[in-house]
Amino acid sequence: MRPRATAVAALLVSGLVLTACAAKATAPALPSPDDVIKAATQKLTDGCLARRGLAPPHPGEPTPSSVEQRRVSDAMFGSGTAELSLRLPTGYVVRAHTDGCLAAAQQRLYGDQRRWFRTSVIVNNLQPEAEKTHRSLAEVRSRHRAEIAEWQRLRAHALAEATSLLTAKGNPSA
Repeated sequence: MRPRATAVAALLVSGLVLTACAAKATAPALPSPDDVIKAATQKLTDGCLARRGLAPPHPGEPTPSSVEQRRVSDAMFGSGTAELSLRLPTGYVVRAHTDGCLAAAQQRLYGDQRRWFRTSVIVNNLQPEAEKTHRSLAEVRSRHRAEIAEWQRLRAHALAEATSLLTAKGNPSA
């Protein structure tokens, strides 16, 4: 090899080594609180469905029959008349069940599924309320300070529970 080619090769190799070292030094991004809570919810609902003898739907799998889809949906979200209901200032009524796997997961993570339902529906609909009532979002948020504070408390509880669930040894989804 010529001296110049050797020098270029040496620079390329050292550049690759430095790049590889820099890539290893970069820490992987931590999951967001939303991701942690979603993963724990998925673990809890999958376990709940499995205990009921049902398979949760997964992308890429064959679509089950409509009867099986209904069974899974009823087990996941509850069935019959919804036990929880909240009328929003926009006029919409939001309803939810307390008997499905999702409700059980919310109870476990948030500590109080009824309070989580009410608080999260209000907080998630502040913008539509502002539009409907012709108020600024800041004014609507100010009027719902208590609900926002409750949402934050319940969310912090869920994050702690989710983190514990996902890092626990054994079968914590029971």
